[in-house]
Amino acid sequence: MSEVLKQEPACEIPVPVVVAAIAIIMTRCLSVALEVHEMGLNTLLNVIHLAAQSWSATLIFIASQLLFFIELRCALALLHGRRWGRLGYGCSQLIVIGYMLMASAGWIGPEIFSLHGEQGHLLLSQKLPDLLVLGLLFFPASSREFFQQR
Repeated sequence: MSEVLKQEPACEIPVPVVVAAIAIIMTRCLSVALEVHEMGLNTLLNVIHLAAQSWSATLIFIASQLLFFIELRCALALLHGRRWGRLGYGCSQLIVIGYMLMASAGWIGPEIFSLHGEQGHLLLSQKLPDLLVLGLLFFPASSREFFQQR
């Protein structure tokens, strides 16, 4: 047993990658906890009930839940050094930003996630933490080298 503890890991994960993966997991779990706390259980059940009333709302609800779990899976893949983890997270963010812009412009419905007012400014302020996480995954030299080795 002591020999197992003495062995060095084959490849250490760079700090920016660890910070990014933990940030993804924590922001997603914290956002769910804050939504449940703010809405309350009855309101949350009403939202789920209303989402089941039409096909489009049901599909958006299921897609949002699927995207939540995809982002968590990408974060865990980052901790294991999988290159597809950062690409998957980046693609998921492009999908979210694209949907929010189209819903805000009124091109697609339902407008559950639409932004009112100055759309670009609000979108940037809501997605800034995710853009910072993407920056940690793609810009530091240690992150790029780590994913090129894999």
